[in-house]
Amino acid sequence: MLLTGVTLAGCGTPSHAATTGRPVPLVRPTSASGPPAPPARVTVRPSSPKVTPTPTPTLSHPPATSAVPLPTPATTVSLRSSSYSLRTFTEPGGAQVTVAVFPAGTVRLVLHAGSTDPGGAASGLQARSVITAAERPTLVGAFNGGFLLSSGAGGYVQERRVIRSLVNGLATVTIDGSGVPRVGVWGRDLGGSPYSARQNLRPLVLGGRPAPDVGYPSHWGAVLGGSYVVARSALASDGAGDLIFAGSMATTPADLAAALIGAGASTGMELDINPQWVQLALAASPGGPLQTGLPGQHRPASQYLTGWSRDFFAVLAR
Repeated sequence: MLLTGVTLAGCGTPSHAATTGRPVPLVRPTSASGPPAPPARVTVRPSSPKVTPTPTPTLSHPPATSAVPLPTPATTVSLRSSSYSLRTFTEPGGAQVTVAVFPAGTVRLVLHAGSTDPGGAASGLQARSVITAAERPTLVGAFNGGFLLSSGAGGYVQERRVIRSLVNGLATVTIDGSGVPRVGVWGRDLGGSPYSARQNLRPLVLGGRPAPDVGYPSHWGAVLGGSYVVARSALASDGAGDLIFAGSMATTPADLAAALIGAGASTGMELDINPQWVQLALAASPGGPLQTGLPGQHRPASQYLTGWSRDFFAVLAR
């Protein structure tokens, strides 16, 4: 389902949209060192199409006040290729999270700039808002980036250009000049001058354990409508350096963290949330036809081949 006709007012908040014709109060993400920012408002034109609600699973995990282990979800391996394995994690409450694991040494990661975010700030950079013809023969997957840069959720570096300064203590994925990714915490286990880097909030998973406030969804971005069980995505790495993407069209931060940990993640970061932004495309073999990777996702598998407004990642076979 392709959403059109949505007008965002004050897009400095984390990714969000409303389904009614009246302004909806939204919550900004908590910053790394200060209190939550005041609520923003979003206006939707009356002619905007309504979003069909995704069935809401039962919340699997109660609010957590300390970094305690979460119940291990059941796992089903649905696909294996030379460049990744695809699994479905079913949480105790019924939420299903799709996890794609890209083994270290088999892929390169490329950060692409969106046409509007970061937009003109990325002028002249090589990886723009569409997957290039040169990338297509080795393309095995692509997935969404993080919140709007204006949300204050972290920094952004692409091809050594600092578009927004990186912030100590925030979850970060860095990419070196050869395309090798690392997911960690800036100023703790990551630093220097990365070729590309993307931040998004504090770590969702650290040391193989969930964030202390993982059970409080309001801490992890503004959501569509009144339910915190919405589309969410995340990126992580394990001890071997494997890259792990997790996504679902209806889940909580706790369920997302549990799936990452179940896949062996040591450090993980939430990426974008809400159905119009969360998307995964995968090819069964490098350069092959792309298929949607998340059941029920709103965007087509070809979205990143035709261009996109927000930053995203392309995964290329080595």
